[in-house]
Amino acid sequence: MDFLENADPFLKGLWYITLPASLVFLIQTVLTFMGGDASDGLDADFDGDLSHASGPFQLFTFRNLIHFLLGLGWTGVGFYEIIANKIVLVMVSMAVGLGLVGLFFVIIKQIRKLNQNNTMRIENALGKEARVYLTIPAKQKGHGKVHISIQHTLRELDAVTTGGVLPTGASVKVVDILPNGVLVVTETL
Repeated sequence: MDFLENADPFLKGLWYITLPASLVFLIQTVLTFMGGDASDGLDADFDGDLSHASGPFQLFTFRNLIHFLLGLGWTGVGFYEIIANKIVLVMVSMAVGLGLVGLFFVIIKQIRKLNQNNTMRIENALGKEARVYLTIPAKQKGHGKVHISIQHTLRELDAVTTGGVLPTGASVKVVDILPNGVLVVTETL
């Protein structure tokens, strides 16, 4: 690090912020992609009520500190020759650091939208149309099967009818759901 020996003390300070923050960021990134815990791994010991805080969006975390220091440090080093006024340089660098923290929040919010609950809720079948797959005997004297789209997924479910026999391929509508999860269907015209 010979370039730091003759550097201005202000520039040295920026490099002393930037290099460790970059190293920690690289380690965090590698650990994240290797399947390491996405949390900070730090246990804060303080008295405070955080019960009103929700979700993964906590402002004061080690990861957010590293993001802020990355923005501050690299912007300061990058614009050191361009922005002569050091106060303006620090303000711009801090704004970029805060911007990186904000960008991280946006990225995490978008990633959380990918989380889905694909548990089938049988009550979503009520009122839907289906197609008979296996013939349904008349007047609940046995089960047949229907193909029905529930929550954007095609499902094969047991079904009974209160009317006459419903042959394979008949178009039906779900009118009720029995306690055991069997659909009660009627033929649609």
